[in-house]
Amino acid sequence: MKRGIVVFAVMLLGVVVHAQQAPNPEMQAALAKQQALEKATPQLQITEEILPLMMPGHTMGETEGVAKDSKGQLYVYSRTGKAGIARGGTAAELFQFDQNLKFVKEWGPDSYGSTFAHAVRVDKYDNVWIVDEGSNMVIKYNPQGVVTLTLGRKPEAIDWIESYIQRGERDKEQYTEGRMGTFNRPTDVTFDTQDNIFVSDGYNNNRVAKISKDGVWLKSVGTRGSAPNQFNLPHAITSDAKGNIYVADRGNRRVQVFDPDLNPVRIISGMGAPWGVCVTPGPTQYLFSGDGTGKLYKFDLNGNLVGWAQTKEGQGQTSCLIHSVHCESENVVYVGSCSTWNVEKITVKGTKPAGK
Repeated sequence: MKRGIVVFAVMLLGVVVHAQQAPNPEMQAALAKQQALEKATPQLQITEEILPLMMPGHTMGETEGVAKDSKGQLYVYSRTGKAGIARGGTAAELFQFDQNLKFVKEWGPDSYGSTFAHAVRVDKYDNVWIVDEGSNMVIKYNPQGVVTLTLGRKPEAIDWIESYIQRGERDKEQYTEGRMGTFNRPTDVTFDTQDNIFVSDGYNNNRVAKISKDGVWLKSVGTRGSAPNQFNLPHAITSDAKGNIYVADRGNRRVQVFDPDLNPVRIISGMGAPWGVCVTPGPTQYLFSGDGTGKLYKFDLNGNLVGWAQTKEGQGQTSCLIHSVHCESENVVYVGSCSTWNVEKITVKGTKPAGK
């Protein structure tokens, strides 16, 4: 009898393993379509420069967020600290480097809201914003490094103890619709022309929240799904000069575009799985999107793929190669990575014909 049970268990395990390894027809079709598009699109000729970023007494960790201010100074929100992760630990640190890449300072040291870094953005006033996936918070620093606005609230350790230890609530629904005032693993932040705040929220809420410049929650759009106005992990967000909002709908392999009132404008596809996005400055703007495989895509704002490039080859990793993207110009972008522990400056030198 026991032997029969063992044989059945082994057979069942084999079925499970086979099911896990079986190809997903929808994913295969999406990959084939992407490969065909890339083959028909000019490839960007690029140079890559790994920036020599050093901090006293520290070693750079996962460079989840990268951004620059109007003076050309670089900010990196990194999973760097050695005191643990979320729920009380501090493993997220925000570093500033000057125009020559010399370390300036750490912002918000030992911040209560810095636990698991995800993104950093600098607005047009040189305020620095961090998005922390672990604390469920978005924090605004003024140019002097003083906290001037906090959005969301860090979950307390006691909440976890009560829910998971005392009551054993381990089977809570993962994907929620979200409430005004709180986030659930937010990922990024951007702004429209009126300084309204837009947060991609995120791993569990699968929505975009619109918040006024003084912190009043206005509305949100999105639930879990693949239809228009639905998301499968909104992983990054950016905006253009008209205030349109571009949301990297990573799991659905697309970017959804909304107007400043979060009405749908268009859906852009053809960038693989968008991990990080940014829109270039200047009179003619472009959308850059980075894939975890290290592929970088350049689109016009109508959604046409202009060119693409493979980055980060030979760095010893194969996934999460691009996590965040900052656009300095239509030909210069900076990318952060959660695998290679570095920041790269990527310069587009030109293109070569499709299929080459």
